[in-house]
Amino acid sequence: MDSIFSRRTLIFLLLVVSVVSEAQVSIVPVNLRCDSWSNPCGIDISTPALSWTISMDVRSRAIHQKAYQVLVSSSQEKLLANQGDMWNSGKIKSSQMSQLIYAGNSLKSGRQYWWKVKIWDAKGKESHWSEPATWTMGVLSATDWHARWITAAGAEKNAHQYQSAKSDFNLRRDLPEFRAFGPKPTDPNFSSMLLRKEFSSTSGLKRAVVQVSGLGQYELYVNGTKTGDYLLAPGWSYYPKTVLYDTYDVTNQIKTGANAIGLILGNSMYNIQPDSVRYVKFLGTFGPLKAIVQLQLEYGNGDVRVVGSDSTWQVSTGPVTYSNFYAGEDFDARLVPMGWNMPNQKDDARWTRAIECAGPGGELKGLSCASAPVKAIEKLNPIQITQLKPNLWVYDLGQNASVMPEIRVKGTAGASVRIIPAELLNPTGTVDRTSATQDGVRPAWWQYTIATNNKTEHWIPQFFYQGARYLQVELFPAKADSVLPTVEMLKGLVVHSSAEPIGTFSCSNELFNKIYQLVRWAQRSNMMSILTDCPQREKQGWLEQYHLNGPSLRYNFDLSTNFRKAMNDMADCQLSNGLIPDIAPEFFIVTPDITSGFRNSPEWGSSFIIVPWQQYLFNGDVSLLSRYYEQMKRYVAFLDASSKNNIITSGLGDWYDIGPKPAWGSQLTPESFTATSIFFYDNQIMSQIASVLGKKEDAKYYQEHTETIRQAFNKEFFKSEKGIYATGSNTTCAMPLFLKIADPNNRKILVDSLVSDIRRRGNAFTSGEVGYRFLLGALAQEGYSDLIYAMNNQTEKPGYGYQIKKGATSLTEKWDASVGSFGSQNHFMSGQINEWFFHDLLGIGVEADGAGFRRSIIKPMPVGDLRWVKGSYQTISGLISVEWKHDNGTFELRLSIPGNTSATVYVPAKEANNVFESDKCAAKSNGIKFLRMEKDRAVYEVGSGNYHFVSIEK
Repeated sequence: MDSIFSRRTLIFLLLVVSVVSEAQVSIVPVNLRCDSWSNPCGIDISTPALSWTISMDVRSRAIHQKAYQVLVSSSQEKLLANQGDMWNSGKIKSSQMSQLIYAGNSLKSGRQYWWKVKIWDAKGKESHWSEPATWTMGVLSATDWHARWITAAGAEKNAHQYQSAKSDFNLRRDLPEFRAFGPKPTDPNFSSMLLRKEFSSTSGLKRAVVQVSGLGQYELYVNGTKTGDYLLAPGWSYYPKTVLYDTYDVTNQIKTGANAIGLILGNSMYNIQPDSVRYVKFLGTFGPLKAIVQLQLEYGNGDVRVVGSDSTWQVSTGPVTYSNFYAGEDFDARLVPMGWNMPNQKDDARWTRAIECAGPGGELKGLSCASAPVKAIEKLNPIQITQLKPNLWVYDLGQNASVMPEIRVKGTAGASVRIIPAELLNPTGTVDRTSATQDGVRPAWWQYTIATNNKTEHWIPQFFYQGARYLQVELFPAKADSVLPTVEMLKGLVVHSSAEPIGTFSCSNELFNKIYQLVRWAQRSNMMSILTDCPQREKQGWLEQYHLNGPSLRYNFDLSTNFRKAMNDMADCQLSNGLIPDIAPEFFIVTPDITSGFRNSPEWGSSFIIVPWQQYLFNGDVSLLSRYYEQMKRYVAFLDASSKNNIITSGLGDWYDIGPKPAWGSQLTPESFTATSIFFYDNQIMSQIASVLGKKEDAKYYQEHTETIRQAFNKEFFKSEKGIYATGSNTTCAMPLFLKIADPNNRKILVDSLVSDIRRRGNAFTSGEVGYRFLLGALAQEGYSDLIYAMNNQTEKPGYGYQIKKGATSLTEKWDASVGSFGSQNHFMSGQINEWFFHDLLGIGVEADGAGFRRSIIKPMPVGDLRWVKGSYQTISGLISVEWKHDNGTFELRLSIPGNTSATVYVPAKEANNVFESDKCAAKSNGIKFLRMEKDRAVYEVGSGNYHFVSIEK
């Protein structure tokens, strides 16, 4: 009897434990991030920010985090034993789950730390600990560098600072100067450089971490194997102020006994030299190729050894015989020293001792100023291969993208393969590089020279990429030979930032799906370590794209680190008078004249104000606001000082609008109009930033100045007798509406004027890249998304559909996809439509007081003949997904709101009583609170969870 009772009691207790356990694990912290990175190497600030999201049961609703506890440990073993010897936050009553600043013991350079978190919900239920996460420190102090910058004697011959680099916008090459100062045929060719160091490691190695910066670009090898999968590293920066380094854990590459480190260096933006044949955008150098390397070896017995670059390292010329970031890369496989990056290499006369040298001047920085690294993301197989001559082939990759070729080739030693990239084809079938150059059509190419006879060789370039769809392959026999090499395989490697894709969108309109991809491909092609304007002709960080396309980019990719780096680039390039130039890093100065719009255009430089505000709204990140606040004030003060009666006249205006002439400049809208509009916007945002930072006096000042500018703007540009601003262009109507510059009593006539103008043109717009975001935003907020739909749901007038009809596979620079002297076929500058897809069609937005999507807005917009739209967005607070269908008088909305967040949901409805959720009146459904009817919408507040609304409109 006692035995039976005991068994029943045991079973009952097990069931109770099981139920309690299920309740406890229904929520758990996931997606742990350190300073926005997942398990990063190279954290170089002493107080990184920690973040997580919450995973919950699909049936759960309105889950709230009421408390958390963070443990940070110096070893994995201590973390598993719940010993937070670096930081034990204890139980903290807070709903915060992002941007939590580390507040533990002092962190040390090069060390690895482990951490985890657990949370408590609103009912006091405790979650399990999250899965462990880790981060590895970079170098926290300049005194922690135990290495020297090194280079090779004679390398400076390949890095002369040509006088023409200071003013050569039209590239009138100073070739006599090149001949006088450039390398002679008898000089070592340091277009690339090899560096090596042998060292030994004893047994008991616990961990090995290396920090490396190789300028212009490097690839690192340990014992013959490449370290990591980064390309074009380190990221480009303004080298006199900032030099980036990378950190790698190389423990698994180190052997007991003899080891070797090897680097190959090539040029990038760091060193651009002239060429009389191939295309070069501009000339400029920050010095010869050089590197700094620090390898830290930690042993189980506590010993630590550092192998740092110094004059004991060996250097040699490299196999890349030509390295130019605009003109191409030539690789001669015959010049690769046997075993150069392996230990126990035999002495070779080509190797000499390195010389120690100064760096380029900038502070060495790690992940705090780095973008997501550039990597090979996918491969494009040719969709067509055409032979034009015995030695001439053209490969069509089917997609215009930022690419490097991957080839397998066989032939005679000394034979070579030349690959010329282009976006277009000539009528003859050869590649047309008109869209990839300026001031004349010139080639750029990769060239590979075979090392062995009749053996298949494999090659991927290291230092040059290009925007292209077509690859023209030219075959050359070896000297004194007539046999052509054979290309056995050629693919296009799509290379760009490895920023995580976090947005998806599709709908019932196939043209819109193609438009979405058209823009997304252009975004991808220009996501490098900076956001470039195009991946062929310029590769420059023109700043207007950073804010005009900021939301469109952020909805698609996690670019939080990329924008953080951009702020550092802008700050580095700020002039002493406060000006933020149009380009950052400012590798290329169009003109030294700071009154010229090509260096001083507020629509460009104001990214310094708008980008950190967008980062705050999307990510809840105040660090950029606080870190750069004083410099932001200096820029706004510069604009103020350069204004006259609060009107700014310098600028580029509504760049590439659709006017009577071929696209160039701003044809329909005065430059002063857009410049002053953005000046107003800057002050408006600065007031909000000051409020967030608790700077009340500044907030009041900027708020008052915003109103002063508004009044001056309206006095200068508003024509009351016509009810329009300035010229009455689409942009002059849209910007005052969107930015709320227009007086309330003038808004209706302004909206009417804008709408009638577009409809009069057959649903065609005229805005350029600056005005187009504000045009979409103004029309959407005034209830005219149906007009946006009509504007873009066509292929006969300049716009997205028109470009697709003309064969574009990525967004083009000009609305009509034409080329001319400036007409890239891969520009994302006018890609703001993707913001409308997410913000308005899907309806995913953020409340001003719910930064980081802690409070989101779900306001889908059924327009036109759209039957369904679905998509998702991985916010810093978790995944938001939306799917809606509209058919036969019924509107269905399925959505998922992440844990510890809430949303205001707008459901199309004539009456709230006709809205149902989970088969009951929505207002009475679990986790839902009815707020109000607003025009044709029933408005609800919902907590986290999955919801299915059905609105009966009949």
